Amino acid sequence: MTNQNVVVPEAMGIAVAAVANPTPLFPYPQPRGGGGGLGVRRKCLPQLELGGTGGRINVWLESMKASSPTHGKAVAAVAAAPAVAEELDEHSTWVMGNPSALSMFEEIANASKGKQIVMFLDYDGTLSPIVDDPDRAFMSDAMRDAVRESARYFPTAIVSGRCRDKVYNFVRLAELYYAGSHGMDIKIPAKGPSFKKANGKAVLFQPASKFLPMIDKVYKALLEATKFIPGAKVENNKFCVSVHFRCVDEKRWSALADQVKSVLKQYPKLRLSPGRKVLEIRPIIKWDKGKAMEFLLEALGFANCNDVLPVYIGDDRTDEDAFKVLRNREQGFGILVSKIPKETSACYSLQEPSEVMDFLQRLVAWKRRSLKSCPKM
Repeated sequence: MTNQNVVVPEAMGIAVAAVANPTPLFPYPQPRGGGGGLGVRRKCLPQLELGGTGGRINVWLESMKASSPTHGKAVAAVAAAPAVAEELDEHSTWVMGNPSALSMFEEIANASKGKQIVMFLDYDGTLSPIVDDPDRAFMSDAMRDAVRESARYFPTAIVSGRCRDKVYNFVRLAELYYAGSHGMDIKIPAKGPSFKKANGKAVLFQPASKFLPMIDKVYKALLEATKFIPGAKVENNKFCVSVHFRCVDEKRWSALADQVKSVLKQYPKLRLSPGRKVLEIRPIIKWDKGKAMEFLLEALGFANCNDVLPVYIGDDRTDEDAFKVLRNREQGFGILVSKIPKETSACYSLQEPSEVMDFLQRLVAWKRRSLKSCPKM
């Protein structure tokens, strides 16, 4: 079966809507810093509008620049400039508000005592490095081992903007739960905590199925529209389309934005949001990574538990939807993967995938010690 009605457990009443009055399941760590600085709750990052005049392209360009990590050469240039002290001060302030999940591990471990951790992981930039060719964003064997061990002790899900089949081919761990296309393509294996609810069959949930023909048309149109822009790459992620511009000369970004807009103005039911050197085109539905996380929590039987601790690790703007859910529900915590200061609703930070691997390994080691220290009944 291929539609969104495939074997969805009856208990999944909140799958398509947020819980109206959620009971705090875990006190969300208090924001650090004060006075409205970077340590306090942030406002939601806006989506880019597709309509308007040519001036809107300037907004797109600014957003494309803002969402793009600083190049190594640029960092070196800044380090040699007088403004470096100011930037270092800004970074220090940001780290105070978003401390490293490694340096604060004891705090995290103490908060996890007596709780069932459920792990949610983005893929690109979190489990694998950001690379020029998105088809070669391979995770290391060591990272795969770390994720496999995580799944032994905690229900673990991959929530990615990638096509679900594509991210599965990267990860190759059947015991995980996968949510592709920014959570619009969710598959839960037949075996696992949801086995009884799903009557022994895999759960497949695809809330944007009716958009598939439109997405396919847009993908083909974007391929044609961008083929004359060197370095541009259009990726079909089934329920969304990604336009990668990591290998596009910055002087051509304006032309790229113009071409993308010329295609999307014909599709008012699609929205565009910026990521790390990528423009994401998705259906305008009330569904995102945050909703996908809630869906998975309910599918696993943790929707109304008082002893569950969701942990979401991601590096992109689209992961902010999940960070916001955790903060608003005062449940679990988010970890942003970033080397540079960013506006975020996450509580902690990690700099790069290698630190994500270290964090997962430490969490597994802590869990093993905890189980060994528990008296046997």
